[in-house]
Amino acid sequence: MQRTFMAWGAVFMALSVAIGAFGAHMLEQKISVDALATYETGVQYHMIHGIALIITGLAAGLFGESRKLFWAGVLFIAGIIIFSGSLYILSVSGIKWLGAITPIGGVSFIAGWLMLMSSAWSHKKA
Repeated sequence: MQRTFMAWGAVFMALSVAIGAFGAHMLEQKISVDALATYETGVQYHMIHGIALIITGLAAGLFGESRKLFWAGVLFIAGIIIFSGSLYILSVSGIKWLGAITPIGGVSFIAGWLMLMSSAWSHKKA
């Protein structure tokens, strides 16, 4: 679990940089200012939760693997895909109904952070 979440975190971080650069250099003149702000929000949350995956992997190494840490990582991955992914597609396509999906990703992020918190609080010191 430790290496898996750290590796996925690194992959998501690399993708967030590439997607962010694409937006900054290729979309700036092609989409509205509001759509670009939506896209940038997706990139920001993508990056933060890529780091959250790395932290989850580090926590698994520190505390030992657990179901709570497993679910934290899974929820962070789901959140990146659903929250950031829907914002990326919404901003470049203008498909408005995707805005209804975005909160599902936000709830995944919140649940992931709560699982990480619960894991930290329930860890017993040796």
